[in-house]
Amino acid sequence: MQDTTQILIEFIEENQEKLYRIAFSYVKNEDLALDIVQESIEKALRNIKTLKHEEYVKTWFYRILINESLQFVRLNKNTTLCQVEDLKDYIEWNDNITLDGIDLYNNISKLKEKLRTVIILRFFEDLKIEEIARITKTSPNTVKSRLYKGLEELRKLIKM
Repeated sequence: MQDTTQILIEFIEENQEKLYRIAFSYVKNEDLALDIVQESIEKALRNIKTLKHEEYVKTWFYRILINESLQFVRLNKNTTLCQVEDLKDYIEWNDNITLDGIDLYNNISKLKEKLRTVIILRFFEDLKIEEIARITKTSPNTVKSRLYKGLEELRKLIKM
């Protein structure tokens, strides 16, 4: 059986780009996203002993990453992190979004945190409802509800 720390390190190495994308989706700044990923890794390594089941490394780390991202956004909500034009490089780099999707991406960032988190994890990271429920510490029904509500709000924002 592998050491839990080694499993965590392998997960991080295999998912570097995904982890960066998640952080970036909250802060929309390359350097800040990298800092958040680094802080999340440090926090995870410091607290690895609190992980009771190694099969939940993925959801456990995603929860840390999202919490770190949200904490940064809350503490810096009066700071403009980037302009729309600054997203161009990210959008071209991210194969899940085309340049035509920049309005969609901007509208997703306008959603409430809980709705935005579910949308990002489901559609950008292609996670299953059950995985999102574990990450957000909610029930699958709550995730489905937030997903539906988030999509409805996105439709309204796009029509504006």
